[in-house]
Amino acid sequence: MPQLTDEKIIWMEEKARDIRISIIEMLVEAGSGHTAGPLGMADIFTVLYFHILKHDPTNPMWEDRDRLILSNGHICPALYATMAHSGYLKLEELKTLRQFGSRLQGHPHREFLSFIETSSGPLGLGLSQTIGMCLADKMDNGKFSGKQFYCLMSDGELQEGNVWEAMMLASKERLQNLTVIIDRNNIQIEGFTEDIMPLEPLKEKWQSFNWDVRTIDGHNFQEIVSAIGEAQAVFAKPSVIIANTIAGKGVSFMEINYKWHGKPPTKEEGERAITELKLT
Repeated sequence: MPQLTDEKIIWMEEKARDIRISIIEMLVEAGSGHTAGPLGMADIFTVLYFHILKHDPTNPMWEDRDRLILSNGHICPALYATMAHSGYLKLEELKTLRQFGSRLQGHPHREFLSFIETSSGPLGLGLSQTIGMCLADKMDNGKFSGKQFYCLMSDGELQEGNVWEAMMLASKERLQNLTVIIDRNNIQIEGFTEDIMPLEPLKEKWQSFNWDVRTIDGHNFQEIVSAIGEAQAVFAKPSVIIANTIAGKGVSFMEINYKWHGKPPTKEEGERAITELKLT
């Protein structure tokens, strides 16, 4: 994994800010969509696409690429914006989010964007899909090929039962090339996770399923990189990184407010948000 220098951290902070601005712009244009989660995950997407993943925007179906599966598909504005800033899409296309006939659907749709790994919408399915890819890769090669498989999940979707079945299977199969990153922002569409269906003690629950577990600040670039590097070094176990994030990160009137989970900013709110982001 490339060394993370102070200069690279500053560059990624600026890139994450630009991605957040793009997220706000596309949601304002769409008039619908999810705001809090995409803003909260912008730093992790930035680290993945600009420092961690083996990928090639000029050859998106490169066989030896790492795989990133977005299970919580409603935060796709962060995925689309990051992929646009890394060269998969033209920035202008972001303004077509959720429009009729657009490739950028409200949840990722692989029939429209062939270079994303899965379609996603119903929560709780991404981990099972990722495990299937890991197993297929091992079957095809007779061993772990060296590809890394990343599954991004929300904390709210951990309330889905089949997530826990998938956790058992990944542990049984000793999928050492699987890393799950959980967006632990503590909110879901109707309120705070711990009020609706408590998840804690979350770390201990994953450990009891025989996963390697790390908890990090999801906005600290060094912690994100170090945790992923450590996860890749684990032998014979899948890894999960519980990333504590701030929903609506970077926009003061959106931060830690579950009401922004599933609504877009108005034009005026978008202007306020972008002004704040440009000052960071």
